[in-house]
Amino acid sequence: MILPSTSKVNKNGHLEIGGCDLALLAANYGTPLFVYDEDTLRGQCRLYKNSFLGLKSNSEVIYASKAFVCLGICQLVNNEGLSIDVSSAGELYTALEAGFSPDKIYFHGNNKTDEELALAVDNKVGIIVVDSFMELSRLKELLNNRGVKQKIYLRITPGIKASTHEYIQTGQEDSKFGFSLGGAATLAVKKALENNCFNLSGLHAHIGSQIFATRSFSKAVEVIMEFAKTLNEKTGFVMRELDIGGGLGIKYHADDEPSTVEEYAKVISKAVTKQANRLNLQEPKILVEPGRSIVGTAGVTLYTVGTIKEIKGIRTFVSVDGGMSDNLRPMLYDAKYEALLANKAKAKASQKVTIAGKHCESGDVLIKDAMLPEVEMGDILCTPATGAYGYVMANNYNRQRKPAVVIVKDGQVKELIARESLEDLIRLDKRLKA
Repeated sequence: MILPSTSKVNKNGHLEIGGCDLALLAANYGTPLFVYDEDTLRGQCRLYKNSFLGLKSNSEVIYASKAFVCLGICQLVNNEGLSIDVSSAGELYTALEAGFSPDKIYFHGNNKTDEELALAVDNKVGIIVVDSFMELSRLKELLNNRGVKQKIYLRITPGIKASTHEYIQTGQEDSKFGFSLGGAATLAVKKALENNCFNLSGLHAHIGSQIFATRSFSKAVEVIMEFAKTLNEKTGFVMRELDIGGGLGIKYHADDEPSTVEEYAKVISKAVTKQANRLNLQEPKILVEPGRSIVGTAGVTLYTVGTIKEIKGIRTFVSVDGGMSDNLRPMLYDAKYEALLANKAKAKASQKVTIAGKHCESGDVLIKDAMLPEVEMGDILCTPATGAYGYVMANNYNRQRKPAVVIVKDGQVKELIARESLEDLIRLDKRLKA
């Protein structure tokens, strides 16, 4: 199983994480319930920092908040010394409210609104990663109106098609993100250098998510460094900082073989040094933006089993009290997960079932052909490795209430996000007047 580092089976045969019995957590907080292990989460933050700083003192780890963001998680990664990247006014506001120093915030997005750009500039955000010519022009006007200067990166699409699901590939030329290499990117650099309101200090590239092959990252470094060499010769631009994005994959099920954080750090660091020496360039500061690989395996989701439907000779459906409203990835990306029964953690898996959600969609299926012990109504089903892109993509389809989120450590439980109430569902509704 792919579980947090503190996981164990207790004397009652129940799964424990962070010293907390998951069956009791489900009883106390209700289900669906997201449970995060604080030790695993902090451990990943420290592993990233130590891996990169151990190889390159001039490096920085930036948490990609889109993987999972709330006040408590922002406070935790800030406490661990990481910076943070945001891609909306909501993520930016949350990071600021959590106490992040603005100079440790990196603002992304392919379609930042005027409101979002103003919010970033007015709060003195450290870096705005500019994604298009239109954004460059709008940001210039905003900065000139305020009489201030802004540090920026330009997002480059290096033309690398990473080996991952097509929906989470972002580095190929046919992408909504960034400036294509060659004419567009070169022109963007020239425009940024021509305007005193910009401090163009680096380039950014992100080739996709859930990537196992580290050669994809070394190839991206090679392409960007060669481009930096060309830029230097044509414009005099010196790339002082290289943000290579995130994208390192995690283990979702037994067959997955992702690279380790240490391997990832070694590959990127060696590639930067190698290309800088080969091209006779100043070695830039290295920045990376992990998200999934920090929070993914730190979190699990708990459900209560409801209806069990056996179709003789075809399959057995085990329905749970959540589904596509709390984990949309199987429906979007055909993502694969494993499962176990938290209240029967010692029992032998003897039954092949399909775990279905409760929503009015035939496609609302979390796991096909999961192997479980004999399942009964009321059992607590646990899906590991749901710490990333679970709650942040949660929705209210069928007016399902969004789950609670808790974090556990040494037998103690802290609530990160409260469960929505029925009243919350209509809080923003307006009644029609007679």
